[in-house]
Amino acid sequence: MLAPNKLLKKHFGYDKFRPQQEEIIEKVLSNADALVLMPTGGGKSLCFQIPALMLMGTAIVVSPLISLMKDQVDALNNNGIAAAFLNSSQTFEQQQYILDACHNQQIKLLYVSPEKLISDINIISQACNISLFAIDEAHCISSWGHDFRPEYTQLGFLRERFAHVPFIALTATADKVTRRDIMKQLKLKNPQVFLSSFDRKNLSLDVRIGVKPKEKIKEIIDFIGTRKNESGIIYCLSRKKCEEAYEALANAGISAMYYHAGMNSEIRATVQERFIKDELQVVCATVAFGMGIDKSNVRWVIHYNLPKNMEGYYQEIGRAGRDGLPSETILYYNYADMMLLNKFASEGTQADVNLEKLKRIQNYAEADSCRRKILLNYFSENLTENCGNCDVCENPRKHFDGTIMVQKALSAIVRTNQKEGANMIIDVLRGSKRQEIVAAGYDKIKTHGAGAEIPAFDWQRYMMQMLNIGVLEMAYDENFALRMTALGKEILYNNQKVELTVLQTLIPLEQTIKTKRTQAISPDEELFNKLRAVRSKFASQENVPAYVIFSDATLKEMAQEKPITDADLLLIGGVGEHKLEKYGQAFLNAIIDFNPNSGIKKTSTFQETLALYKQNIAVEEIARIRSTALPTVFSHIAQLYINGDIDQLSQFVTEDEVMQVREAVQKIGETKAMKPIFEYLKEGVAYYKIRLALAILEKRRQ
Repeated sequence: MLAPNKLLKKHFGYDKFRPQQEEIIEKVLSNADALVLMPTGGGKSLCFQIPALMLMGTAIVVSPLISLMKDQVDALNNNGIAAAFLNSSQTFEQQQYILDACHNQQIKLLYVSPEKLISDINIISQACNISLFAIDEAHCISSWGHDFRPEYTQLGFLRERFAHVPFIALTATADKVTRRDIMKQLKLKNPQVFLSSFDRKNLSLDVRIGVKPKEKIKEIIDFIGTRKNESGIIYCLSRKKCEEAYEALANAGISAMYYHAGMNSEIRATVQERFIKDELQVVCATVAFGMGIDKSNVRWVIHYNLPKNMEGYYQEIGRAGRDGLPSETILYYNYADMMLLNKFASEGTQADVNLEKLKRIQNYAEADSCRRKILLNYFSENLTENCGNCDVCENPRKHFDGTIMVQKALSAIVRTNQKEGANMIIDVLRGSKRQEIVAAGYDKIKTHGAGAEIPAFDWQRYMMQMLNIGVLEMAYDENFALRMTALGKEILYNNQKVELTVLQTLIPLEQTIKTKRTQAISPDEELFNKLRAVRSKFASQENVPAYVIFSDATLKEMAQEKPITDADLLLIGGVGEHKLEKYGQAFLNAIIDFNPNSGIKKTSTFQETLALYKQNIAVEEIARIRSTALPTVFSHIAQLYINGDIDQLSQFVTEDEVMQVREAVQKIGETKAMKPIFEYLKEGVAYYKIRLALAILEKRRQ
């Protein structure tokens, strides 16, 4: 069995794991439970997919949506991994065929909805040798979470019934209270919690306050107009707003559609499929649209209205830029939204919790400090420096030394035993003598009245700043009590300085939409578009989303690096051996045929190298004449040798070096990637020699 990093390269095309992935995989392989919190696009799936390949039997993956299951299974199959799903849309015969394949150990990952797993657990467990359980979107199990689904709460019995099987629960959004609830409800056994950074640096954060409706839609149309080929989502508070926004975009000639729960399920599925396949540029949607979207090349997300809570907002903006490329998010906010959302929150179940969470997203929208700091602090992560990629950082607010004010608030919180909410603390600071304060003896504490000169409304906003910057945290499940954090202790007891933002009157922001575009790389766009066309052809033939073939990030790297051999292409992130074999030649042909200077196709880059080689010109000189890298010329020579155009390579690589490479391949396993061979040989044989040796070995096999 290949090691995790070898499987990563072979099937997924990446040389290295992201932070924590390898540690999580080791934990699962050791038969232990784990709770994994990673941002959308952070690589959660690999944390159970790699162990599933290494363990005997079939991994059961609990997933909430049929569309999400299908996309993930398509992607796995496309990477050469045997995966399937079970759901109510399949016939009895189809389901039986899949279960038989599991019984014959032909399926490594089986995706199942929680309802299906609960109702058919006996049949599934008889058919499958279950290797692990992965509970995806695990926040759905908690009533404290933003997307509670009652059917998830029935999954707790699995941990007791399958005591010998490791469990891994995964989510992109869960605060401390929700995390505790997930572990409790699933009955996880001493799980290790893996909390990855929630910082999606590639997402810009922009909030626009008080923009009038007509101006808002005009701004959005102008924004989309400068991003012709880029997909985006507009989230709206109501079905009516979805349809209004769609109509305005359609009248402006933009390829768009709306999506909400009031539509026929078949129409919703069609809209989602067209969007995923790049046939629609924009979807105007309620939050009903999202969890099933596994589309990596969404370039922007706009919130037409204020979201209900920070978890939902974070997950929704996280649908942009999953491929790691720069992407934009814009949130429009006005007080009409707040009035409507307050009404919704107060009428629903857990009204107190919902109202408090609404207040947090309100204060995020009204904040005068780095928005990324606030967002990350909500998920218990401290960002020490301002991000430089939000509207507040780009238009800085004024600050003052707030150390004494913060110390007064912290002192009041500590002296009331960290069990009171914000309103009580503010009343204590302002010196109130109301009955509850006197009865609790709070009128006798040292900080009673210490902040009397500051109005209550201003204290509320300063308290929110303290929550936002990580000085305080709020226990939703304990009557919203304010608690002091580790940073708060440093300020109160060690006199650490802290700055607060000067309060400003909230006024409409008369800002124009940003048109400045920044890109992490500068590929040749013409070649990138050519590669997109090749990708679209494969996607259409296989009836899968384009990103399942290759992501935009992979195509951009191809366009920049311009690989022209199999070995070169394997060095591109996202190109694994299965995809190389399946699609590689078509993409290499597109790159070889492309000449940005003349605008015509090259006859054959290999033949140009061969012509110079036959003139006995040194390899280094060939590279100079052809304005290409030396390793690329050796790649040409290797391919020319395999094709029979060059007779022998002994002047470049010795027979002893060929045997060393052969031994490495036998130990590592068949691979077209050179890095594992280079490392196995302790860097004793140069890359170009490995490339030539592999060509010699391939020719001998032929």
